[in-house]
Amino acid sequence: MDRPDEARIVKAKNDIRVLQSQLNLYKLDNFEYPSTDQGLEALVSKPAGAPEPPNWKAGGYIDRLPKDPWGRDYLYLNPGQHGAIDIYSLGSDGVAGGEGNSADIGNWNLDG
Repeated sequence: MDRPDEARIVKAKNDIRVLQSQLNLYKLDNFEYPSTDQGLEALVSKPAGAPEPPNWKAGGYIDRLPKDPWGRDYLYLNPGQHGAIDIYSLGSDGVAGGEGNSADIGNWNLDG
């Protein structure tokens, strides 16, 4: 893997850490994470529909959602397949699985 690929992976991991942190604050305020349908957008604008966040922070939890280093949206699942929630990028190829810079990068594998 070359340096630009390594830099993209580092950026994705850092973005996911920030999103995880903001989702944890959302949960502290609202007692649960947003649903999969509400998605990460719940960090930017108050979600409509269930579960309605009773204490959503005015102004949101993040100014805007970042794109992954390959220009795609980060993905979110609640409940997650790897933990309470999953936040992830499908890597450079945009396909589940893979190795190297094509590997999925998620909140479950940030240390690897």
